[in-house]
Amino acid sequence: NRGVVRRTLNYLSFMISAWLAGRRLARPDLVIATSPQFFCAWAGAWLARKYGTLFILEIRDIWPEAIRTVGAVKGPGIIRFLERLAKKLYERADHVVTVGEGHVEQLIKHGVSAERITVIPNGVDLKVFVPRETDEAFRYRFRLDKSFVCAYIGTVGMAAGLDVVIGAAVQLKTAGRHDIRFLVVGDGAELETLQRTAARAGLGNIIFTGRLDKILVVSAFAASDACLVHLRKADLFRHVIPSKIYEAAAMARPIILGVEGRAAEMIRKAEAGICFEPENVRQLTESVIEM
Repeated sequence: NRGVVRRTLNYLSFMISAWLAGRRLARPDLVIATSPQFFCAWAGAWLARKYGTLFILEIRDIWPEAIRTVGAVKGPGIIRFLERLAKKLYERADHVVTVGEGHVEQLIKHGVSAERITVIPNGVDLKVFVPRETDEAFRYRFRLDKSFVCAYIGTVGMAAGLDVVIGAAVQLKTAGRHDIRFLVVGDGAELETLQRTAARAGLGNIIFTGRLDKILVVSAFAASDACLVHLRKADLFRHVIPSKIYEAAAMARPIILGVEGRAAEMIRKAEAGICFEPENVRQLTESVIEM
């Protein structure tokens, strides 16, 4: 999942293997496929046609707008090709499920009628994500000591825009605030780049855990004093509600939010944390200090 070519091969190989695996199953009554990623949804569309059954398409990100926004693909010809694929995919779907009202507006622009769209928001398992005492074992394992810990827990991908964490860590180090650390939990296409940048800058106030087992993700929330939710500054992301908001809130961890639009409205209304401008290093630094 590093680089455009390898990421595309990853997506295509999953589409093919999902199609082949689906052909060996007993005939289903219904096929549900999700996007992202885009080609996963196409495997579902093909299987629905093969079996002559209904096809429900779940949309979590609007393609190709999402990949264009993060700069994953820049060629206008490729973008136009993906737009045609998206249009055909929406036409194939008997019904479209999406995770937020903001996506409905985008889907209607793509020609999907409102009658074919249902919104089912993301949620959280309240039996798993519950308020807990600070997980001292997790803090010891990752050398967090008695610091104030601001954790980013999720995919370390292009959309996350975590360069802002590097910048804030530099400012905190320069200011002599050794009592604050960032914890980055997860893996993704940008992880190695961020690790190299942090190492070159001598930033001991950023801890990278890499990918963790699901049970340890709960421990990571419990070991944190606040949770960072951040996306790049883009109009498209004004319509999304990142699912990690629900997990942090369920565990009663305050949120430092770098997402504009609907997500910010939710945080302010619930008084669940502090909002700052996406990609604004100074505001993130000030927000962490304030928290």
